[in-house]
Amino acid sequence: MDNQTKIEETQYLEKTLTEMKTSLKSTETEIKRTNKNINTVSQSWGEVRLKTDTYSGIVETAASIRQQQQMLSERENSKTRAEQRFATLTKQIDKPYFARIDFNESVSDSGEAETIYIGLGSFSDDKNKFLVYDWRAPVASIYYDGGIGQVTYLTPDGTQQANVMLKRQFQIEDGVIVTLFDTEEAIGDAMLMNALSGESSTKMKSIVTTIQKEQNKIIRNTRADLLFVQGAAGSGKTAAVLQRIAYLLYRYRGKLTSGQVVLFSPNQLFNDYIDNVLPELGEQNMVQMTFYQYASRRLPKINVETLQERFENDMTDDKISLVKGSLAMFHALSTYADHLNRSDMRIRHLMFRGEPLVNKERITEIYYQYNENYKLGQRLEATRETLLRSLNAHINSEMRKEWVELAIENLSKQEYDELVGAGKVRIGDDQEQDAASRTRQTQLGSGPKEREFASEKSERHFLAKQIVTQSLRPLARQIRRGSFLNINAQFVDFLRHVHEYVDLSQFGIVDNDWHNHVEQVIDSLKAKRLSLADTTMYLYLYDLITGKHGERDIRFLFIDEIQDYTPFQLAFLKFSFPLAKFTVLGDLNQAIFTKDNAQNLQTDFATLFDTDRVEQAKLTQTYRSTQQITDFTKYILRDGQDITAFNREGEKPNICVADSQPKMMTQLRQQILQNKQDSESTAIITKTLADAQELMAELGDKSVTLIQSENQRLAQGAIVVPSYLAKGLEFDAVIIWHADDTRYGDDSQRRLLYTVASRAMHRLTLLSQGEMTTLIDDVPQHLYEVK
Repeated sequence: MDNQTKIEETQYLEKTLTEMKTSLKSTETEIKRTNKNINTVSQSWGEVRLKTDTYSGIVETAASIRQQQQMLSERENSKTRAEQRFATLTKQIDKPYFARIDFNESVSDSGEAETIYIGLGSFSDDKNKFLVYDWRAPVASIYYDGGIGQVTYLTPDGTQQANVMLKRQFQIEDGVIVTLFDTEEAIGDAMLMNALSGESSTKMKSIVTTIQKEQNKIIRNTRADLLFVQGAAGSGKTAAVLQRIAYLLYRYRGKLTSGQVVLFSPNQLFNDYIDNVLPELGEQNMVQMTFYQYASRRLPKINVETLQERFENDMTDDKISLVKGSLAMFHALSTYADHLNRSDMRIRHLMFRGEPLVNKERITEIYYQYNENYKLGQRLEATRETLLRSLNAHINSEMRKEWVELAIENLSKQEYDELVGAGKVRIGDDQEQDAASRTRQTQLGSGPKEREFASEKSERHFLAKQIVTQSLRPLARQIRRGSFLNINAQFVDFLRHVHEYVDLSQFGIVDNDWHNHVEQVIDSLKAKRLSLADTTMYLYLYDLITGKHGERDIRFLFIDEIQDYTPFQLAFLKFSFPLAKFTVLGDLNQAIFTKDNAQNLQTDFATLFDTDRVEQAKLTQTYRSTQQITDFTKYILRDGQDITAFNREGEKPNICVADSQPKMMTQLRQQILQNKQDSESTAIITKTLADAQELMAELGDKSVTLIQSENQRLAQGAIVVPSYLAKGLEFDAVIIWHADDTRYGDDSQRRLLYTVASRAMHRLTLLSQGEMTTLIDDVPQHLYEVK
């Protein structure tokens, strides 16, 4: 790059920095002024006079309070906007922008060129001239999608054409241009190489400066209802999807909030790893959860199978797992629910004081008295209303019973005062609402007054009614919750009749095997435990019976590591978030839970959407690992040859074979020490949690951290982590513990071995006791070194 160009770019940078610093200072002043205004408004609350003696006084007081609230809200909003602007500018001043493009919108080379600079966020001077454009702006797509010459890019008004004359990239550190270079490519290899050669971190970083063309198409797709992203390990699919969330929040600003975006991630450890990306881009984090969290929160009284249990202890037959996770089972449950609209709903008695107050036969009669035009949810609601009316009608007959008389005689003075001051209460009233109402009345000067009774009989009648009403309240709460429906029994009934809705023989299952499995599920349900597959079926049946329509305010839903979901689970999420557009991403080669069952996942899920609104993206180039590590790991797979590595050189993977556990431990210590000396963060990946715990006890190194729960945070330095918690993460150096046939001894472990090996960025070591696993037999010997 010639010196004149460097001088001109430095001048533009200095001009931009001067304007940014001026804006930063004025924004800081605005924040201080707004804080002062907020304090002034807060202090003026004392000037609001409470007038509660008359109705007009109450209205006047309410209007004054409302006015003060609006003033305070306006100032709080101004402060929030200023603080967000201040935070973005503070980040941008170190690196105001990272690219420049010169282009015109003429199809020919003629026409005046326009120059724009692209950075983390837009910035304009006091004359509203843009000095930096947000990387998410439509015009910035030119930088990511094409080279020099004619390009097309999407805008809200449709496709636009542009003629690109210059693409320049910058590395700016602390407000100084370190390097700049022109390129004909979308992203120059020099910039990408610099980003990839850095050390790993306990937090994922933003990739806005190095977004590739294929990733940009994923980020800016607004058309698809289902966007299916298949990406090799380390291809940047997760990072691209996080940038996609940031883009959507920018694209639909004012119409979409981060609370309307949900990401289902593989585990909590991964959530912690990625939680810096959106704040780094000036956006609030979306809602993050695992499927286990979503399911278990809805069933707080049942212990749902955890990630560890699913990986290590799931002994369910593969054939049974396949049918439970199939779309056939999902449709079978829907058909079964339709049948329940006519008969066979499992009902339980409404019990009061140890006896049925309304028996299940009567409730069943009420439930089915409505015609077939009623859906299950409507039928349930109508039954609730009838039962609540029946409960209110039951008060008078219950008031004459002996237990009520005894209760009156045994009232303490405090209990008596509370009953007499309770006023008129209906059985369907909510107790908390009553208390709140009484508090408001007291605040307005019209609290409960001492009650007088005309006679002892009227006093007794009043007390009896209060006692019965309060006693029946829990029953009313049960009715409102639909507790008279026996969901557990209904779920078991469905399992016992599955053969009427699904041809089990197509899954290779005989009736006797299915019957035995159902009995196992019943035993688990009695012990308040369910597998994740059974939990999903249970929740779907519950939602169908109770008429739930899902969370309709969610607009975009993202699912990472989709290969570990079943078609049933995905269909359930589609049902649960009916108005959301789905972006799902994963690598079928990393299906460590669903294994071979994941192969038809994409096809099955796509059938739930309009064919014209389904789009696919495939990322075959991997950026995480060096060329040598990628070439090694792809041969572990049977069909991994379509994975290509970014040309980043490194050392070959190391194969270390020891004839005993102590010798293997010595090799491990030596490798940890070498990695530490080379400033490489290290993950020692074991197959199971028990392996990790045993290794840590034997290693006895306090500088190494054991990650044994997904609720932990990643630690700096060396860690020991079981394989199922390493998914989605990356480390400078990976050591695979017991990479032999004792842990990876059959073909069903092939995807797991590939998954853990592909976590390595710069260095990969496999330690085995005795012979190395046969799963690497297909790896050419020249791709690794034996020590």
